[in-house]
Order: sequence, then C-alpha cells, then structure tokens
Amino acid sequence: MALLAYLKSLFILQLLMGFVFVVSGLIINFIQLCTCILWPINRQLYRRINCRLSYSLWSQLVMLLEWWSGTECTLYTDQATVDKFGKEHVIIILNHNFEIDFLCGWTMCERYGVLGSSKVLAKHELLKVPLIGWTWYFLEIVFCKRKWEEDRNTVFKGLDRLKDYPEYMWFLLYCEGTRFTEKKHQISMQVAESKGLPILKYHLLPRTKGFTTTLQCLKGTVTAVYDVTLNFKDNQTPTLLGIVNGKKYKADMSVRRFSVEDIPDDEQECANWLHKLYQEKDALQEMYNKEGKFPGPTIIPPRRLWTLLNFLFWATLLLSPLINFACGVVVSGSPLLIIGFILFLIVASIAIRRLIGVTEVKKTGSSYGNQEAKKQN
Repeated sequence: MALLAYLKSLFILQLLMGFVFVVSGLIINFIQLCTCILWPINRQLYRRINCRLSYSLWSQLVMLLEWWSGTECTLYTDQATVDKFGKEHVIIILNHNFEIDFLCGWTMCERYGVLGSSKVLAKHELLKVPLIGWTWYFLEIVFCKRKWEEDRNTVFKGLDRLKDYPEYMWFLLYCEGTRFTEKKHQISMQVAESKGLPILKYHLLPRTKGFTTTLQCLKGTVTAVYDVTLNFKDNQTPTLLGIVNGKKYKADMSVRRFSVEDIPDDEQECANWLHKLYQEKDALQEMYNKEGKFPGPTIIPPRRLWTLLNFLFWATLLLSPLINFACGVVVSGSPLLIIGFILFLIVASIAIRRLIGVTEVKKTGSSYGNQEAKKQN
C-alpha cells in the first residue's frame, strides 16, 4: 500500500494523466465541433452523440475520484428514491462548500447513467475555460452572468431548448450562487437579517431567482427536485489536488426527493419553499457535525468499470506515441530537441495546474453581497 501511495504521488505519473485528459479533451472538442452539422438536420441525434462524447471526458475525472484516490461515496436515502435515479428528469440542489462537490455529484451521475447528459446553471466565466467550457457549450449548458437584467433572455431561451432533451438529465443548481467561505457567510447573513430571513449556520442565503426560473421553464419536463446535502467524514477538507495525489476521502450525501407537484407554482411561495429547504439543510448539517452521519438508511452504489476502461482506452491511444517520441528525443542526443521537450513538459504542467486551480476555493466564487468588492470592481 505504501508503494502504491508513493506511485500516486509521483509528478511524472500525474503529468501523464493530465496529458491524457487534455489531449483527449481537445480531440473530443474537435469531434463535437464536427457534429454541429447535425444540429439543423437531426437535433436529437446531435444531442445523443454529444452526451457520449462528454461522458468520455468527464468520466476521466470520475475515474480519478473512484479508482485513483479510492474515495467512497455513501448515500443517505430510501430505496424508493434510489429506484428513480436515472429514470426521470430532475433538478439537483447541492450545497457548495467543497472544491470537489461537483465531482461527488458527477460520480453519482455516472453510477446511475446520466453523466453525459448532466446539466448545470453555470457562471459565464467558465465558458472561457478550455475543455470544460467548450464541452459544456456543445452540451447546451445554460451560462449566466448573474445579472438578471442581462441573463433573462439567455436563461429562458437556454432552458426552453432543454424541454425536449432525449436523455434523462440531472440539472444541477448551486442556489447559494458561490462557494461557501466564512467571509461570504458573514456578508450573506447580514443580507438575510436585513430582509428578515432566517439565519443559516452552514449555508449562504439561497438566491431564489435561478431556482424559480428553472423550475418554471422546465415544468412538464422535470418531475422532481433532489435536495442533496454533502459532507465528509472526520472534518476532511477535500481538494482536487488531493485527489490527483491519490488521497482518499469519505463522502456522505443526504438525498431527499420532492415531487414537482408538491412545490408551489407562485414565484414568491416557491422562493419561500426554497428558503425553508435551506433551513432543513442547515439542520441536517448540524446533525452531521454532532453525530458524524445523516439520518436515514445508507446505500453505497457500486462504482462501475466504464470510467476505468474509458481512461485506459485514451491512455493506450495517446501515451504510446508520446513515449516513443520521448525515447526518440533522448536517443537523438540533440540538445535542441531535449530542451524543447523539457519546455513542453513545463508548459503542460503549468496548464494542468491552472485547470486544477479553477476548482480551488480561494481562487473561485463571486463577490455576491460583498459591497466592498462591488465598489472595487
């Protein structure tokens, strides 16, 4: 085990895995670009192809979580709810406290067959991120600038297009709008107090407009809302860099299913329903911190081989020519070629590190509610 942990920590192996992800991502993005000719001819075929292409990319990240780091994910829910997973269009409400919360969500999507068709209401800045933003663009992800006056038409059009989506989709919403930090929490609770809303201990004040709009636009398509509350054993603070280094975490996810029919149609009542939901999420986190677990029965869905096989396919396809080229460079003895190859490795490592940086708490998040930040911007 010590040897395996050492191997996982080797930078060269991590760099090779990053190379596979980046190059396969560029190939997938090129194929996605080519599929655009199908859009005016057969939109549903375009969507089905892009679901599989995006799966091939995202499942490499899921492989890191499940097979490389060996992170365990336990669900706290009932069997009746699990029986509906992957068999209906749903909206997912997930707390935004951890760097890898999206990855834990993706591993559940993968285990229930909806990873390729998973959606999210994403901030517009992510559209510019190579591979991630580009893949999302071809997947018809809805991007927003978090300024309702500018977002209104874009969001309504984007959501309206998804009404006839051919694959079951899980549409993720981070209703808090940004990742939780102590500073943001303090500011958010000042806003809550000024509006006469209940104080939350473990969450930011939810931004109701995104939820009410998404529910309104997708009503008749989505049949349920899954409230997912995520936490980690032993007060762990997981990071994507930790996952890359092979560190194992233990994730617990409380999942509650609410039928869309039981959620009010009126916008204000729907917003009040969401505020109440976050009070309940806060109570769940309080219980978890005291008892080390969520209430209810536990289910551990087994990981699937597909993520590992997919990565091995890309690794075999891409690493063989790279290794042959590297050997050729060394054998040639050419200082120019060797220096060029070393520079290539340096640039590649920096690029991969910057991609990882997109998930880091200190480098992400909005200045929502922060009046000082607004004055500076």
